[in-house]
Amino acid sequence: MAHQLKIVIADDHPIFREGLSRILNKETAIKIVGQAGNGGDALHLIKTLKPDIGILDISMPIKNGLEIVQEIRSLGQKIDFIIMTMYREEEYFNHALDCGVKGYLLKENAADELLNCIKSVTEGRYYVSSILTEFLINRKNRTDVEPSDSFLEKLTQMELRILNMIAENKTSKKIADLLYVSHRTVQNHRSNICNKLNLKGHNRLLQFALENKNKFNLHNS
Repeated sequence: MAHQLKIVIADDHPIFREGLSRILNKETAIKIVGQAGNGGDALHLIKTLKPDIGILDISMPIKNGLEIVQEIRSLGQKIDFIIMTMYREEEYFNHALDCGVKGYLLKENAADELLNCIKSVTEGRYYVSSILTEFLINRKNRTDVEPSDSFLEKLTQMELRILNMIAENKTSKKIADLLYVSHRTVQNHRSNICNKLNLKGHNRLLQFALENKNKFNLHNS
């Protein structure tokens, strides 16, 4: 680390955020320039302070970590991102890397791996919690064909709306409440979507929704 790295930390759990700060404040090559407890404040700090690295919780109020990454990337701001999460789902991991995230750490390993992660990221390399390395291997071996926009023609407007809400991590119960339909109706729509798109396996629908969110958002706009 040739110069003092400027870092912004964002996490809605103050105790966890303080723990990260204690680890980083021991390093003379690192300077914490801002901290935030929600995604809205984090986005503002990153835009105004222009840090070298943003360390973000994947799940925060107002905006989640990946929404922040996507917005900053769309602005062309030069910054590396490290995502911290307690989620071990592979679809979140793939979505993060698709957004341009270089570091992906489980919170339970943060104390042991954070500094090594920062070093790797600043050197232009990826760093993933050791327990998740299988995800990297799976990603490298993925042979999935990039979905075409033809799936939009297979789904009804209601199914597209539900797919959009799934991509926003809304539960079936929440979707039912928002659409004023029964929970069973939402479950039937989810099943129909999976059948039409030939999606099989636990959480495959969520993964597909996250990976294709921009396509059906554009279609619905």
